[in-house]
Amino acid sequence: MPDSALEGTEHQFIWLLANAAKDIPISLALFSLPELCRGERARRHLSQHYFSINDLWNSQFDALILTGTEPISTDLRNEPYWASMKRVCDWAAENTVSSIFSCLAAHACVLHFEGINRQPLSEKCFGVFDEAKVADHILTSKASPRMKFPHSRWNTINGHVLTSCGFQILTRSTEAGVNIFTKSRQSLLVHFQGHPEYGAEILFNEYKRDIRRFIRNEQNRYPQIPKGYFDRDAYDLLRAFQMRAMSDRHQALLDHFPNVRLRPELTAAWSAVAISIYRNWLLFVKTAKLIKRPQVALPVADGLPTLSRRVRLAEVTNVTRA
Repeated sequence: MPDSALEGTEHQFIWLLANAAKDIPISLALFSLPELCRGERARRHLSQHYFSINDLWNSQFDALILTGTEPISTDLRNEPYWASMKRVCDWAAENTVSSIFSCLAAHACVLHFEGINRQPLSEKCFGVFDEAKVADHILTSKASPRMKFPHSRWNTINGHVLTSCGFQILTRSTEAGVNIFTKSRQSLLVHFQGHPEYGAEILFNEYKRDIRRFIRNEQNRYPQIPKGYFDRDAYDLLRAFQMRAMSDRHQALLDHFPNVRLRPELTAAWSAVAISIYRNWLLFVKTAKLIKRPQVALPVADGLPTLSRRVRLAEVTNVTRA
């Protein structure tokens, strides 16, 4: 995803944390891995609102959220940020009460700690999928036996491999495979292959972005329509546009993209479940603190959301997705 997604990713997580926190006071600090190339606007935003990753190593946070990026290599160990990401994973496992690893970050975490390689999919796991709660856990307490989550990825991790390495699988989809899985080290490590933080329009925006890439000859494969996302009429219009674009690819086609809307029920299809799971996570972090940690002073960057100083959260964001 482009640098313009930086602020959107921040807003998604801030919205989710704010709605999940309720009476739990939290503070949030943002960090970014330094090896990623950025445009001028993104660099300016980072300089104004983010701390250096070097500030993280000597800081004390109760929890951390590590997001993913769009890989350039089939082997994550060849990514330019791999050394920094490993260090963040090690720091999180040793210094937090619990940490969340989102999408590619989940793949990186299990590769680093367990040597588990993710597997490429024949087609993108893209859409909103039904999932079943397959284990009782504090994170899924009070959650419905069935739930929906958005996914957007080209790779997956085999559930049998995870269980053989001691991971506990919490939710699973027939189509999308494992979503939430955990393992306890010194910290409770929580992994999401899906994206509970997504807003209702995010998958649609990703789909349109990839259509633009196809029409501009920036990619050879026309993107698949996200599953479980549109009603029948919208799906038929999008398929008709796809046939037209594949037979006569030219820039002017973008002016004729069909005016379709998402299924009305999607607006809250997964947000309530996401809020519940993050609420449970924050409650776990709050209650699992055996010793009250002293506050470590960090300079407050302009625009950082500070909800309080009780539960301290660090978010290391790479912005884009696996």
